[in-house]
Amino acid sequence: MSALVQARLGLPALRTFHEDVAPLLEVDWITEPCHRIAVEMVLTADRKKLSVVDCTSFQAMRNLGVRTAFTFDRHFREQSFDTLP
Repeated sequence: MSALVQARLGLPALRTFHEDVAPLLEVDWITEPCHRIAVEMVLTADRKKLSVVDCTSFQAMRNLGVRTAFTFDRHFREQSFDTLP
């Protein structure tokens, strides 16, 4: 998330994000087994536009019992998650 904020909005926005938004978030750090599963998902799917980041998110959401994602990425719907908007 930090890289995206910095790349698109700059360092002032990154500072604001870390000072004002990040403390409100719960971070679920990815384990090595979760990462391995995500890589296997990408390799098994054999689709150029499906990323390890997406598959890591799918795996983490399943592990946490999260069913809804705020995203514009169609891959989440393809994986049977509810999406907003």
